[in-house]
Amino acid sequence: AVDPTSALEEPLVVRPTSETIIYGMLAKWIQSYRDLPVLLNQWCNIVRWEMRTRLFLRTTEFLWQEGHTAHATSEDAEAEARLILGIYRRFQEEWLALPVLTGLKTDSERFAGAVRTYALEGLMQDNKAMQAGTSHYLGQNFAKAFGVQFQTAAGGLDHVWSTSWGVSTRLIGGLIMTHSDDNGLIAPPKVAPVQVAIVPIWKTDEERSQVSGVGSQVKADLEKAGLRVELDLRDTMKPGAKYFEWEGRGVPVRLEIGPRDLASGQAVLARRTGGKAPVSLQGITTSVTKALDEIQASLFAAALERREKNSIRGATKAQFLEFIKGTGGFAYGGFCGSPSCEAEIKDQTNATIRVLPDPEFRSKEAPKTCMWCGAPSIAEAVWAQAY
Repeated sequence: AVDPTSALEEPLVVRPTSETIIYGMLAKWIQSYRDLPVLLNQWCNIVRWEMRTRLFLRTTEFLWQEGHTAHATSEDAEAEARLILGIYRRFQEEWLALPVLTGLKTDSERFAGAVRTYALEGLMQDNKAMQAGTSHYLGQNFAKAFGVQFQTAAGGLDHVWSTSWGVSTRLIGGLIMTHSDDNGLIAPPKVAPVQVAIVPIWKTDEERSQVSGVGSQVKADLEKAGLRVELDLRDTMKPGAKYFEWEGRGVPVRLEIGPRDLASGQAVLARRTGGKAPVSLQGITTSVTKALDEIQASLFAAALERREKNSIRGATKAQFLEFIKGTGGFAYGGFCGSPSCEAEIKDQTNATIRVLPDPEFRSKEAPKTCMWCGAPSIAEAVWAQAY
């Protein structure tokens, strides 16, 4: 019975984890190898018991995208897990301009029930890491727990091999913390809800008619090119206040059009990342598109440079302690594989192994000994304090 003092005005039902729902159905849907693979993708709300919430990063309820797949072979499932990891990385780097490391989680950090957990890790401006997504190779663990079997091509009976993976609205937090400044949000152009804000400037009604007419035409031309544009004709705010508002909202490009600009056949293009310059009204679509592409590329380049500047490699224990207790960032070093060693580092520094990095991120020379205890190293690891 519900404690009367704790009863809610509106009943709240918290569903179990997705696997318990989906695998119950997979057991009914899958009979033969001809039914495989099964590839499921969904968006849903998740409830987590967070003691201390943090906007976007750790909230009691959040929206996420998750996938669940079932395959006839281990190789197919492993390939799927890696494929999705690559898709997540491409989206985060090419759209969010968020450079990430990819690699394996350690046994203590992997998803419960997974054989292997692959993760993406970004470094925020405060030099804390943020897990930006995970992709799990589950082997046959969940299939055996829920009895998901199929008849093989050879006529035998086997359990399916499966994966699961997901990203969430935490990526919005990662975007904000990677790019924004004290003036507000800086949105990468590819995902900015508004890519261009046009702000006409006038003093008289006649000037308003002229600049708003040109502004409307520029808006139409830019929208024909597929851009997301707002024309700000509010007469209750001065231009400076409008600039401040659009900057705070992270709009990548602002176009200022005043009477003198019209007389010169130009507009002033201001970038959210800094700098402004006149551009001709003739061919303005090309100028704006070029500026958006340059802003997208520069945001990624700046974030990547900042990550590398705040990373150390081949760290000794003394260097690691000084680094983590100082500026922080990504610390690369040898790892012996011992859970107790990993736990001791976390206990003393609040730093965890973010990933055992994929080959492209590893140091040129593999570490020979564990950064912490000096035992032989089984892998290079990346440590950081994290959200």
